[in-house]
Amino acid sequence: MTSDQENIQKVRKPMLQYDIALLFPVLFLVGIGIVMVYSASSALALKKFGTSYYFLKKQSIFALLGIVALVVSYHIPYRVFRSLTYPLLVLAFIFLIGILVSGFGYSAGGAKRWLRLGSFTFQPSEFARFALVIYLAYSMNKKKDRIREFKVGFLPHILILAMFTVLIILQPDFGSVVILGAITWIMLFIGGVRISHLLGSMAVAIPIAYFLMVSADYRIERIICFLNPWQYSADKGYQIVHSLLAFGTGGIWGTGIGAGYQKLFYLPEPHTDFIFSVIGEELGLLGVLVILGFYTLILWRGISIARNSKDVFGSLVAMGLTTAMGLQVCINMGVTLGLLPTKGLTLPFLSYGGTSLLINMVSIGLLMNIGASKKMPKTES
Repeated sequence: MTSDQENIQKVRKPMLQYDIALLFPVLFLVGIGIVMVYSASSALALKKFGTSYYFLKKQSIFALLGIVALVVSYHIPYRVFRSLTYPLLVLAFIFLIGILVSGFGYSAGGAKRWLRLGSFTFQPSEFARFALVIYLAYSMNKKKDRIREFKVGFLPHILILAMFTVLIILQPDFGSVVILGAITWIMLFIGGVRISHLLGSMAVAIPIAYFLMVSADYRIERIICFLNPWQYSADKGYQIVHSLLAFGTGGIWGTGIGAGYQKLFYLPEPHTDFIFSVIGEELGLLGVLVILGFYTLILWRGISIARNSKDVFGSLVAMGLTTAMGLQVCINMGVTLGLLPTKGLTLPFLSYGGTSLLINMVSIGLLMNIGASKKMPKTES
């Protein structure tokens, strides 16, 4: 009996050991995010809702739900997601279509990107990103022996991406389309799809992307303002100019938490898209470097888990989820620092936003499960 109990403990023990190198930076960023969301949004919340704690309360609830989601997804064997591939994919399409054809679509900033059910709002493009990663990993693993064939390893995946692209561009959300395209291209490359097929897809995608950019006046204006934001500081370049002013004011040590100036109705969306600017002003260069260090650690652990996974599916899922988070971090920071044209995109774990936080926390739980699975002894099926 004692021997059987020891064997059970040996099997269970690895699954109970959380990946501290991954978990700690995530929880640290979530904690800092709660503090910075309050700092960035208190004045705005007081003006709009009569209480400075409005966004703080909601973000705290999102954080608690996110931790629960992380724990649950960590304890679900990642291979279970293979059987959920098509239900997740269908659900993502239903959500995206629901925005366009139902009365539940919610508009903000000139775009209809959310589903609203009572006081609850949900952004389907975030869920679609997760579903796409699972689908690509499942499909490429299933077709790994024929992955280099155009009709098997390349075309079906591009068709799914194209369907997502059409639905998301109608919202419109050009930035999410770019991220989905980049995730697909990187995963196909890692999965072994022919380089000629990938380069050919880029040759087709670039003219389409150019057409989409020039077909909307506001996108052209964003590019023009990106090239010289100070010339349009009172108009289209207002956001990026005040973002740069926030970083400049912060200096090395920052003004201190709560003592920032640009968040006081100068910097638009300070608690969501431009929370990194508030961090730069209030925590300074030192705080920015700490944040960058934790993101680097998360991405490093994600890549390490992908490289050490026991199977192709787990490796591709880990790489896809890590790529998605990495792209989101780079684009958000690039926008706030004036390195990329303005694009509304949250910063993982830090920005206010329930959907983004929940999906990213589920992704971290799934990453830890994949990483823990390589330590588990093989069992007979």
